[in-house]
Amino acid sequence: MVAFTFVVKKDGSSWSAKRISEEEEPQLTAEADDTYSLQKELLQLALAEASGPFRVSFSTVSPTSAVYQVVIGGAVMASGGGGGGGGGGGGAAAAEEKVEEKKEEEEEEEDEDMGFSLFD
Repeated sequence: MVAFTFVVKKDGSSWSAKRISEEEEPQLTAEADDTYSLQKELLQLALAEASGPFRVSFSTVSPTSAVYQVVIGGAVMASGGGGGGGGGGGGAAAAEEKVEEKKEEEEEEEDEDMGFSLFD
């Protein structure tokens, strides 16, 4: 798994990004007129360095700065035998729904106890 983290800053009307990296890692930079174009360019730069499934994250820090991260690789969990375990939780969810329904019914009854109905 490889992570590419970029500091994104607005300079006038354009956006620029610089990779935060160790000395031995390649320095990656990019510029664009808007953040969407910049993100696309940064993703292509990261994919040129590593390949595989990827995940991206863009977090605005202020109106003129952000952090953009591309994570390439990582574990994909796939298992043929694990599907049976998930079915047991359905009963608990159904029981919770019934409890919620009972609470709602009790709330409706409380309105009647006041001697008037809100919907008349």
